[in-house]
Amino acid sequence: MTSKELVSATLHGLPAPRVPTGPLAVHFCAGIAGYTLREYSSRAAALAESVIRYYERFRPDAVWVSADTWVSAEAMGARLGAADDQQPLGGVGQPAVRTVADIDRIPPPDVGRQGRYPLMLEALTRVVQALGREVCVVACFDQYPFSLAAGLMGLDTVMLKLREDPRFVEALMARCEEYALAYGRALAQAGADLLSGGDSPAGLVGPRWYENLVLPAEKRLITKLKTATGKPVSLHICGNTTACLPLMASSGADVLELDHPVDLGPACHVVGPDVGLWGNIDPVGVLLEGTPAAVRQKVRSLLESVKAAGHRRFVLSSGCTIAVQTPHGNLEALLCDQS
Repeated sequence: MTSKELVSATLHGLPAPRVPTGPLAVHFCAGIAGYTLREYSSRAAALAESVIRYYERFRPDAVWVSADTWVSAEAMGARLGAADDQQPLGGVGQPAVRTVADIDRIPPPDVGRQGRYPLMLEALTRVVQALGREVCVVACFDQYPFSLAAGLMGLDTVMLKLREDPRFVEALMARCEEYALAYGRALAQAGADLLSGGDSPAGLVGPRWYENLVLPAEKRLITKLKTATGKPVSLHICGNTTACLPLMASSGADVLELDHPVDLGPACHVVGPDVGLWGNIDPVGVLLEGTPAAVRQKVRSLLESVKAAGHRRFVLSSGCTIAVQTPHGNLEALLCDQS
């Protein structure tokens, strides 16, 4: 069984010889190949080579193709910058969206031309050609609608607008949904095995707002992506999402990526046997600051919790993206044979 087959069998709830591994290695990969974060985020060849070299060095069962959380926001008009070549890109200057007119000015999505979309599709194509027969390739379609709206407006502003003028936020999210769908479809066509998106600001709004405004947008996008591509879709929300887990499980996502504050054993029971879970080693307290022995101990604890819960659809991973400075020995301890 190849790594690709192992991940697929696991996410379908089928018997597998061991638990597959797929740490959220993004910027970490750049250092493996000797690239700066600016090069990694702005050159297709550099991004692809970084992922390939990371795989050759550590041999996970799944690799991730992602530059940062600003690809779609940039395509929609956000200005990006970084303090230096070793810092990730982020929003700078005035927010791209402040009024209804700003929403109206956002053009229809064109993944062949806008922003870094072409770069990301080229990078994914290179990774799929190099690794896709053997390895599960996860491609990030960047952000779900609420998270993307937060990037375009600014987090503080969107949180205030959510309460003062929710219809405005919904209108912006509708435009964001168009971009996320177009990007996800293009990634699937380029060979992605799993489509992943983040909605971390959704973890800050509380269960009531999440259920009434954020979740409907997630559901629509997930349904459209699965219908259009036939690919499984994943949902990532950082932090302690325990209170929202039942709602997240109702989103239609095939996989929920859970961060380290979530107790994995109870989470298995909450989401039920038909939803895959991906996680959830602490990327800082354990993987960055711990020792190989501490990592192995945490891995054993997680695997025991999942096994005790009888959950079969589980991929062992970090709870969120691993730090660039993560000791290689710690990552090796996570990725050792889990049979």
